[in-house]
Amino acid sequence: MRILNRTDVQRSLTHAECVQVMDDAMRAVSERNVEMPLRQFMAVPNTSGKLGMMPGYIATKFKAETRDTFGIKIVSKFPRESNSPYSTHVGAVLIFDADEGLLIALLDGRELTAIRTSATSALATRLLARTNASTLTLLGCGEEASHHVKAILSVCDIRKIIVWGRNPERANVFASNEVLPEGVDITVEDEAESAVKAADILCTVTSATNPIFCGKWLQPGTHVNLVGAAVRASSEADTDVVCRSRFYVDYLPSALEQAGELVNAIEAGAVTPGHIVGEIGQVLLNEVPGRESDHDITVYKSLGVSAQDLAAGLYAANNASERGIGVEIEW
Repeated sequence: MRILNRTDVQRSLTHAECVQVMDDAMRAVSERNVEMPLRQFMAVPNTSGKLGMMPGYIATKFKAETRDTFGIKIVSKFPRESNSPYSTHVGAVLIFDADEGLLIALLDGRELTAIRTSATSALATRLLARTNASTLTLLGCGEEASHHVKAILSVCDIRKIIVWGRNPERANVFASNEVLPEGVDITVEDEAESAVKAADILCTVTSATNPIFCGKWLQPGTHVNLVGAAVRASSEADTDVVCRSRFYVDYLPSALEQAGELVNAIEAGAVTPGHIVGEIGQVLLNEVPGRESDHDITVYKSLGVSAQDLAAGLYAANNASERGIGVEIEW
């Protein structure tokens, strides 16, 4: 078994590589070559923390061959102050070989999740954004925002990045710390409305539980990745965002149960489940259409599914083995 810590995962899986891994994984999801029980959370007694569990199985292409793997992601979710040295998400991903049922790898869950989440947003952006999209707006200025910059830059010719954060000081620190290619500018916007209106591509990567932007702010042609809210009780966008958009999801069963923005709109009677155009994997498989005009507003609702962790973990573990990264132990 190979053990990969956070740095090892960074060295074993680039964002650009992971976009292609997620392409294969999301096809497998929509072909239902997966088993993915809904994620479960257990409240940790006497704390504000939760233990999250995401088991799964996937049969997917892996370097020109089909590989079956199963495993589980276990995540500790604890609220932190903005100056805390610790992440709000601490966890691990266990990867098993499906042929023999043997443990292949134990990977840092924080870094793997951040890379695969941003890579899937980049995949959705590649499929759904306008081909001439050049301005990326980030609502949120934490760790996931930085990963989204790297991933989106790998698929789009971005010229300008706009950052908005609920804490302006943190947003300015974020902007000053980002290392960007030549020709890419980054600015901080004080008002969320202005930041949204300027976007060709909008990524919401916050811990907000209530909407931080409105559908009426979206300009025709915008593509939106809703990423931060991953439980039923949370939503980053109002119902108008759902109503105005061509709405896509990662995995329909999860979205109908746990996508707060979508479920709120359905329960309000504003839309029906039929409003969902389809899964991202179905767009890849040409089963449903993507963007149909430059005026469409498209939304990809990211909840994250275990198949993404398994595919990314398997790829990273294989790269690490070939490159001598991490620690190999007898198990």
